[in-house]
Amino acid sequence: MTRARQRTQGGSAAILDELRAQANPANVLGMARYGINATNTLGVTIPHLRSMAKRIGADHGLALELWASGIHEARILAALVDDPAEVTEAQLERWVRDFDSWDVCDCVCSNLFDRTPYAHAKAVEWSARKEEFVKRAGFVLMAALAVHDKESPDSRFRRYVPLIEREAADERNFVKKAVNWALRQIGKRSPALNRAAIAAARRIRARDSKAARWIAADALRELESEAVRKRLGRP
Repeated sequence: MTRARQRTQGGSAAILDELRAQANPANVLGMARYGINATNTLGVTIPHLRSMAKRIGADHGLALELWASGIHEARILAALVDDPAEVTEAQLERWVRDFDSWDVCDCVCSNLFDRTPYAHAKAVEWSARKEEFVKRAGFVLMAALAVHDKESPDSRFRRYVPLIEREAADERNFVKKAVNWALRQIGKRSPALNRAAIAAARRIRARDSKAARWIAADALRELESEAVRKRLGRP
């Protein structure tokens, strides 16, 4: 029996007990002020969750058990301990439908989903979905991949730009912020993508939409900044 399998058998109960022992209602109230769903939330800090994940190590079976608990922090921990090589497309679809808070969405997408072979395809597919957190997941994946996927050519990210423009008028807060994030991260990847993202932001700015104007203004502020231009070697 492997060490990971030994941890999985009955391991989730002990880990959930540890999470509950770290519950902090004051933290939950603070998280709610930042738009984090307080349902089934314990208030355990991210540094503590990362410390637990480091101690536990990769364990796909345990990750599935933690996710099934429905506990907010357990789901974040699940993303930190899961093995992307064992994640299936069906698991991605099950988990994305469970997203009910932006922080869980972002943690799962940028620590696990973006390291699976399905990441680029799901970024495209989910960006067109109606559900708020599924759509957010599509754009968070674009942002995460722009940072973490060092091997893909610019052309792979350039195809995301029309999708960003298409959804820039979505007024839902958690969607528009993810659309903005994707545009900014893509635009910081290379000089060519910086030019493409700036051109897209200018087109978005001209749309008759409050969300679009906010997305464009915020993105242009960063993409045209001296710091970004210097890092990319642009005049």
